[in-house]
Parts: sequence; structure tokens; C-alpha cells
Amino acid sequence: MPAKNDYSVSGQDRVACFAGKSDRRTARSYRIGSLCAKMPALKQDQGPPRSMSEKDTIAIQLVREALLQSCAPGAATDEVLNKVGIDPQLLQTSDARVPATAYARLWRLLARRGDDEFFGMDPRKLKSGSLEFLCRSSMIQPSLAAGLTSGLSFLSLMLERMPAQLVRQQSLAEIVLLEDELDPRRAFTYFTYWMIVHGVACWLAGRRIPILAIELRCPAPDFCDDYQVMFSENLRFDRPRTRMIFSADCLDLPIKRSPEELKRFLAHAPANILVKYRDPESLASRIKHDLRQLPADQWPETEPLAQQLCMSASTLRRRLAEEGQTYQGLKDSVRKELAIVWLAEPSISFAEIATRLGFADASSFYKAFRKWSGSNPGHYRSLILNEAS
Repeated sequence: MPAKNDYSVSGQDRVACFAGKSDRRTARSYRIGSLCAKMPALKQDQGPPRSMSEKDTIAIQLVREALLQSCAPGAATDEVLNKVGIDPQLLQTSDARVPATAYARLWRLLARRGDDEFFGMDPRKLKSGSLEFLCRSSMIQPSLAAGLTSGLSFLSLMLERMPAQLVRQQSLAEIVLLEDELDPRRAFTYFTYWMIVHGVACWLAGRRIPILAIELRCPAPDFCDDYQVMFSENLRFDRPRTRMIFSADCLDLPIKRSPEELKRFLAHAPANILVKYRDPESLASRIKHDLRQLPADQWPETEPLAQQLCMSASTLRRRLAEEGQTYQGLKDSVRKELAIVWLAEPSISFAEIATRLGFADASSFYKAFRKWSGSNPGHYRSLILNEAS
């Protein structure tokens, strides 16, 4: 591949975890056709896909993180894990996964025993019942903007070191943590906070709110795969501020929740805000991985792609449908991921981004980005680059 088409991410953009370690190969040495030899399980005679319950799992690394400041090691940890149905021996492994329901039981047990719904990660306890009060005080507000403002005020009052503010800037919104400490918190602390805030926001709105980016002051942890699935594939570490960025259109959504709906939500929390694990070996994940390696003008159409994957076009569509995906949706998803990374590079013009993504002109890219994210790309670039404001 000519050098001008090698659009691999470099430098500080490598902190955006969406590419993953396996994506470091260049397109020069990689083509989608190689999948045919690597994916024998995807031929037409493959058995039925794994059940959804087997995919609802959490990495063992997050179990260790949850226990770190909330449970003494040794017998106390073993007793807690056995009580929620997690084998303590799994803590000694690096690639084990546990059911999301078991992780949710662990969360609730630790919160109940420590009277702290924030795992002991703040000098002040987020006392039991805080999540319920957060929801009750937010659901009586007329809009998501008002609900988030109310909820963030409550969390800022309850947690000593996690004050936060909702900021609306043109087509974008951000929730910013107003930290005054020099040393950042660990990644798990930030992501637990975001899980609470984002999970409640989605419930208030009655729909999932897409996250465009999350920036964190802390270094990238050794493991962030599950964080990408739970929040966004665009995670940026070692940034000046910790913030979550999303489309401002969501803020105008009305809140229409009843006490009965709140009761059901709390009965299943936090399992209902732990997003399903995305199988990295799934067909959709592999196709997206390969699309990232090629310039957009070299992406195959459906028929050639199916041939390269050793299946018919109808089988390809069916396999993707079983995963809740379409090929066009995968291409749009990769275009959005790459656009978000390149928009953070001021040296790359909008016209160049449009060309890289296979658009005829910058205007077409603008329209597509607005459709993907609900935001103007110029607004997004301005917000990302204006980190000192």
C-alpha cells in the first residue's frame, strides 16, 4: 500500500483504545481475504451461535479492581466471592470472565457490607440508598439536562473528590470532573463513576445515549477492553481533564419515568447498566478489525467480502443479523471511530478526513458525521482541542 494511504494512528492517538493491540499490523501486510484461513468456525456448516447469556460476562480484572479498596485479601475475599458464585481461584488468572449477574451480586454485596455504593474509592461513603435517591431526585425533572444537573449536584455533594459539571457547547455536551488534586484517580474509579452517571442517564431518557469520547487524567490501564464495550471505543488517557462527551441533542429528551419503573430499575441494578460483553471473535468484530487496516476506497462490497470469508452473501447477512449488525452499519461505525481520532489532530483538514473515509467532499463527511453522532465535526474538533478552557 502506498505510504499516502497508510492512515494508521500514531503518537498520542494510540491512547485511544479502539484499535487494540492486535490492530498494530499495517494494511501493507494485511487483507480481509486472510480471514478465510483464520476463521474456519465461520463457514456455512457452523453450529448455532453462543447464547446471549454466555456473552454477558465481565473480565476478572474488574472483579479484582472492585475488591481492591473494599475487601481485605485472603479469607474475607474468598468468602465474599463464594457467596456471589465466583470461584476465588479465578483471581489468579488473567483471561477469565465471570457472569455479569455474578459481578452485579458482588457489587450489591460489597455496597451493603461497607455501606458504600462506590467501593470505598472516595473519603466519603456513597451510602446505601444513594443510587435510589439519585434516580428519584432526577426523574422528577422535566428534561435530561435538568435531571443530569440534579444528579451531578447530588453526587458532588456526596463524594468529596468527584465534583462534576454538565456543560453544553453548541451541538456537544460534556460532563466534566472538576478535580483539584494533582494525582489522578485510578481508571476503575473514573469508569465506575461514569457507569453510574451514564447508566442512570440512559434510564432517565429511555434510550441508550451514545458516548462520543471519554477522556481521563489517568494513564491507560493494562486492561481496557470491557471499558470500550461499556462506554466508547474512543478512550483517551493522560488528558488534562476527565470528561465524557456526547451529543447535546440528548439533553432535550423529556423524562417520563414512574415509581413502578424506578422500582424495576433498582431491582435489577447494576446488572442492567453493565453492557453485554462483545465477543472479540465474532464475525462483526473481525470484519471491523479488518476494515480498520484498509483505506476506505479499498473496502470490499458485500459479495466480494462474503467470498473472502468463504460464505455466501446471504449467509454473511444472516450471520451479521444474528449479532444485531449489518455490513453498512459496521462500515459507518469504523468511519465514525476513525473520524473521531483524526478530528483530534488539528493538522488533518476536514477535506483530508473526508478523502480518507471515502467521501466525495467535506460536505458529505459533515452530513454523515452529524448523522452518526448528532454533532457537527467542527464543534467536536473545537471542544476536543480546547482543553484549557
